[in-house]
Amino acid sequence: MATVQWRPEVNALTTPQSWRPLHLPRSTSGNNDLAARIAQKHSALDEEMVKITLKALVEEIKLDLINGNQAALEDAFTFRVSLNARLDAPDAPLPPAEEVLNVRVIVSQVFLEEVQRLAQLERLPASKKLPLITSAEDMVLKLNDVLNPNGALHLSGSALLFDQENEDCGCVLEGTRGGRQRQTRCTAVFNSEITLLPDIPVQQDPWNNEYILSISTQYTENGTLRTGIYERRLRTPLAVVLGTETGILSGGGTVPLVSVTGGTLTAASARVRIQVLLDAQDGDLRFSLLDMKDGGATGNAVRVAANGTYTLPGYADSGLTALEVQVNQYNTLAGMVRSPYGGRLVDILDVRQGS
Repeated sequence: MATVQWRPEVNALTTPQSWRPLHLPRSTSGNNDLAARIAQKHSALDEEMVKITLKALVEEIKLDLINGNQAALEDAFTFRVSLNARLDAPDAPLPPAEEVLNVRVIVSQVFLEEVQRLAQLERLPASKKLPLITSAEDMVLKLNDVLNPNGALHLSGSALLFDQENEDCGCVLEGTRGGRQRQTRCTAVFNSEITLLPDIPVQQDPWNNEYILSISTQYTENGTLRTGIYERRLRTPLAVVLGTETGILSGGGTVPLVSVTGGTLTAASARVRIQVLLDAQDGDLRFSLLDMKDGGATGNAVRVAANGTYTLPGYADSGLTALEVQVNQYNTLAGMVRSPYGGRLVDILDVRQGS
């Protein structure tokens, strides 16, 4: 019997540093593979008929779910639908099915216990040497994971050193909706840290302010090119003109997940941060305004559990006393905050009054 293979992988999101076991699947079995193995074990079964049966089984399970039923494979799996929405009143209408309906697969305890009892775990060596970026800080704003066009980006990690004269090597910024730029203004390149003045590629729409950072290097003159990708996304500040709807808190999508629709300024302009936290207990989101210093002033959090318009209060001494936001795609936003942002998503907003 083959083993379940895993290897230790650095978890860059923890301090102090820790490692997590990463499962490495040997392969993926599709209908053809499953049918061939079943027919080989049961000589009375024809492989083509098994394929037809597998497809028919999936169709019947799907039909059960569409008709509001559960489907159970004895001592194995239960398939059911679940609904995820917040209603303000018992007679409030549900959002569209694509926003609230999900399919869940529940593993039976008997099935799980048998897999746990028979599986043998095999530790593989740690992954091959790669550049590891553990933090990215804008040196002007003193904030992590911010890509400031008027700042300097300081990267920390290990095995980061690359030859700046080698065009195959270097630090690259890539937008999640297009645009890729090799960074050429590196002021310091060392094994444990890099400082650069960022050249930020332009993406399709203003709300596409999310970027992936990577470093590629060769550890020997003729060695294999190795690329390490920063596990967090970098985000650029967004310009918000009150009176004009502006997309924020979004990824690489063609429409913004959240939009600023209004607000109240007591000054000509204000630079603030908007934060979205995922509540681990109820799964809802918490929106709030922050000042530009970690651990600084914070406005009262507003609970958000569905699409709609919400007003966020400012914090003490802020030039922005209120910000009105429209959540357009709640489920997509919640999924994005959960992963790849690990439960916390922050945008910097440069807010000014429209003419």
